[in-house]
Order: sequence, then C-alpha cells, then structure tokens
Amino acid sequence: MTNYKALFLDIDGTILRRDHTIEDTTKLAVKQAQGKGIEVFLATGRPLHEVDDIADELGVDSFIGYNGAYAIYDGKTIVDEPISGSVIDQFLDVAKQNEHEMILYTNELNLVTSESKQVVKDFIDYFDLKHHQAYKAIYRDQILGITLMDVRPDEPALYDVKQEDIYFSQVNVAGLEHCYDMIRENVNKGQAIQKVLKELDIPAEAAIAFGDGMNDKQMLQYVGESFAMANATPEVFQYAKHRTTSVEESGIYNGLKQLGIVN
Repeated sequence: MTNYKALFLDIDGTILRRDHTIEDTTKLAVKQAQGKGIEVFLATGRPLHEVDDIADELGVDSFIGYNGAYAIYDGKTIVDEPISGSVIDQFLDVAKQNEHEMILYTNELNLVTSESKQVVKDFIDYFDLKHHQAYKAIYRDQILGITLMDVRPDEPALYDVKQEDIYFSQVNVAGLEHCYDMIRENVNKGQAIQKVLKELDIPAEAAIAFGDGMNDKQMLQYVGESFAMANATPEVFQYAKHRTTSVEESGIYNGLKQLGIVN
C-alpha cells in the first residue's frame, strides 16, 4: 500500500450533507487517517473565516480556501493570490449592466453587491455566512474569490477577461444553480495543493483528494488518488480516478476504505 501523507477534502457536497451536518463515518474516517500520520486539509471554495466550526468538528487545522487562492499549514500562509484589481473593476461593471449580484471574498469579509436582493440573502443563508457587508472600493486589491449570482447558463461568458484565463464552476446546490464561482486556471485547488505538497516535501502520488464540483477539477487531477462523490456534477467524474458513494452514504469513508486507510 502507498504510504499516503496528505488528504484534501472539499466541504460542500463532500463533507457537508444537504442539511449541513457531517456524517459520523466522515468524522471517523478523518480521525483514522490522522491516526496514520496523514495530514488532512479542508480544500474549499469557501472563505476560510467561515469554516471554523467545520474544522473544529473534524479536528482539522490546515486549509486551502477561496478555490485555491489562499492556503495555510501549521499557521503559516503558503498561498496568497488576490485577483487583479482591473478584473474586479470589469466584473463589477458587467454585473451592474446585467443586473447580476456578486459576493467578493477577502481574507476576513464577504462583500456583497446588494444587501437587499433575495438571491443574495438565499446564498448567505444556505452557506451560513456570518461576516458580510456591502462591497467598497477600499477592498479592491484584497479580493481572493468571487461568486456570481442570478446568472443564466449562457451569461458567465459575459465575464471573459483578457487579463486572466478563467472559467466558471456552477454551485452544486439545489436552488442555487444560478450561482457560479470564478476559477482562475493558474490559481485553483490543484495549484495550491502543488505548493502545499512542495512545502511539506510530499510527492503528489502520496496525496488523496475528494470532491464533487468543477472547482475540484485540478485538485482531482493532480493528486495520486482522487475520488468523485456519487452526487458530483456529472462533468467531474472524468477528472477523478475513482468514484465513491454520495455524501449522504459515507462517501469519504468508503473511498478511504478502498485504499486501506480506514477499517
């Protein structure tokens, strides 16, 4: 059996079930993995200031957040890649012209383009975002991630920018399909994992990842063993080496059991 050293877990749809709870088998799997010396990371599109409760419940203190724009290991910042201010300006302009809304994430805040629109309130309620306020230009150069809201399937193309090679990952949550995370091709979960593993001197083949959305694509491609949850967006399956059961059916536990890590 490979001597696995690192485990990267997406949160929504991978760790968290639809009711925002974590299965006991997931907690057990994480504990057993840690007991075998495996460093466990939460690897999420969420802002890191919003994952404390989840991290505490799982006993995890290493993170990749904002879809790979920021990473922390042992209290040390490994990755810190804000979005270009000119891209922020363009996104704000396009959103205003098309009556879209956005949440722009800094390392400490969730900045919204509207505090009154129902689509924004629904997103905040579902993800239980606590630290949110109206966007102001003083934060322009601190933005680590963006979620577009109230966007039709053909409209993400409006945000094509010359300065960045980007794509959009539809939020894999029923009722929030109109929301899209902006992903940078050169700043993503896979790139962050590459930098983290280099810092820890761990080869890619000794790393494992679980995910369910297109924002997990590069992460699933980069590590030695990768699992797409059964509830994943269908396009994700081609990027993972394995398919496991759903987040509601012990997906993480069953995947790690295939590798002989849990029993």
